[in-house]
Amino acid sequence: MGTYLNPGNNGFQTILNGTYVDKTGLIDFINQTINTPQKLTSFSHPRRFGKSFAAKMLCAYYDKSCDSRSLFEGLEISKKDSFDRYLNRYDVIYLDITWFISRSKNKGENVVLDIQTAVINELIKAFPNCVSGDETFLPDALLSVSQKEGHSFIIIIDECDALFREAKDDIALQKEYIQLLRGLFKGGTTTDQTIAAAYMTGILPIKKYGTESALTDFQEYSMTRPGKLAEYVGFTEDEVRTLCDAYQMKFDDMQAWYDGYSFSRIDHVYNPNSVMNALRQEELQNYWTQTETFESLRNYIEINKDGLKDAIVRMLGGQRVKVNVSTFQNDIISFDTKDDVLTLLIHLGYLAYNPKQKEVSIPNQEVTEAFEACINGKKYMRVEQAINNAERLLDATLRRESDTVAQAQEAVHEECSSVLTYNDENSGSPG
Repeated sequence: MGTYLNPGNNGFQTILNGTYVDKTGLIDFINQTINTPQKLTSFSHPRRFGKSFAAKMLCAYYDKSCDSRSLFEGLEISKKDSFDRYLNRYDVIYLDITWFISRSKNKGENVVLDIQTAVINELIKAFPNCVSGDETFLPDALLSVSQKEGHSFIIIIDECDALFREAKDDIALQKEYIQLLRGLFKGGTTTDQTIAAAYMTGILPIKKYGTESALTDFQEYSMTRPGKLAEYVGFTEDEVRTLCDAYQMKFDDMQAWYDGYSFSRIDHVYNPNSVMNALRQEELQNYWTQTETFESLRNYIEINKDGLKDAIVRMLGGQRVKVNVSTFQNDIISFDTKDDVLTLLIHLGYLAYNPKQKEVSIPNQEVTEAFEACINGKKYMRVEQAINNAERLLDATLRRESDTVAQAQEAVHEECSSVLTYNDENSGSPG
């Protein structure tokens, strides 16, 4: 048992010691991909949505250095035909990219080298007759072990996009990282010999260059296209109902605060971290922690790039906004239009995406409060003023106060229209 090679099952054991919502069906999905053309899986979803829990679960299941049968007894995977076939049968390599970044002394500039050195050192100890002490390229080290030992690895990478978020301006480092991943997963004879399956998870999907993914052999699942993995993005409605019954909390209140994400296969998806905090604290409130990524988006809201401010105002008023998610480059600097920023917000969990209508909206009360907190203060007074004017217009309309409606309509029109579109008959429309 090592740190990166065969890390054991302690991580998943710790998870099971708390309140655990059974997501082991994901294991059966991965089992169906082992040693097939679909064996490379990338599954991205926001912070606090259980990514690391899933990675630790997969490590515990596949790691041949431990016996995890008792951990999975009674869980969904134990009832699947594939359970015994792959349980604790593989050498597992587990990489948490944020860990390597945090321990780097040079702001991450040696991260790619550090990753390879750390794993190769453990491979040398485990397979002294397979890997030489002067090996520096991880794909070659894995290939040597596979050729001499006759078996393949399962690679699990948590926070796989961390370099694109934490070192967002270091293009050379990003390219070095992509080259390592391509060496591991590009396909062909080398990958077929060394990799039985791979699972990468992060906040953002795999980086794109133009219209193409940097790692084209991966099957990608994300907040805009979760596919068969939609039920593993967060908690489903049935799971939240069960939790509410167990903790004696009202489901309707929980729904208002934390529901709002939906996909073609799953109508209601909840933020797991927020739900569990509400249950433990016995209080419904905003558990959404402001992140550096979201802080940086304040500048785009204020600049109103391509009408972004107006779109956010409309969503805070309960409306949906059309969005094109296809141009987003899956990083936090390549923004050409408001749609790119809105797509980032989808992946961060701040917006819910309806793929059928190609629309976004603010999902629930918790995230609404996060947006309102973001625009509070003098710097964002214009955004806040637009929201207040829109709310006054709605209230006056419901009360049928024609004079007040006229005044409020004028205020909204003044705030949300540019000089070029002020006299356009559509400038006051919701878009």
